[in-house]
Amino acid sequence: MKKLAFLLSLTASPALAATGPFFTLRNTDFVVTIAFLVFIGILVYFKVPQIVGKLLDKRAEGIRADLEEAKRLREEAQEIYSSYERRQREVQGQADEIVANAKREALAQAEKAKADLEHSIERRLKAAEDQIASAESDAVRAVRDSAVQTAVAAAGEILRQQGVAGDRAAALDAAIDEVAQRLH
Repeated sequence: MKKLAFLLSLTASPALAATGPFFTLRNTDFVVTIAFLVFIGILVYFKVPQIVGKLLDKRAEGIRADLEEAKRLREEAQEIYSSYERRQREVQGQADEIVANAKREALAQAEKAKADLEHSIERRLKAAEDQIASAESDAVRAVRDSAVQTAVAAAGEILRQQGVAGDRAAALDAAIDEVAQRLH
């Protein structure tokens, strides 16, 4: 009731400023005031303020629900983001480990290849040294055989020139053959 009286006093003040008697139907200010009060009364009678209040409350509840949903979605997105960051760190760690393993394996392979190469070079050097030694011994044997044959031929020639009888020649030939067999 106090509200209604306050509203009426507010609406009456402009009406009092108009000229002439206020409470007549010929005064437009009075008619407008009565129409306004009737309009407000109709709004109150049909409970429009309550309906508007309910609509506003419903809208506020919808906004509150949207905010809670947004908060929940934000927390969920934050969890997913931290999960992805954790996975990314794990994957980065695995990638670093794979790179480190690959480097270690590459170094091990390089060292093994180097050792294999050194071993192969050593075998080839030994084979070459063996071939050189074999060729050297063959050359020494060939020179020795040639020297023996030359010495035997020279001795045979000297003995033939000095030789007297056929027995000596046969004995000499046998001695030369024996020396040749022992040297070979």
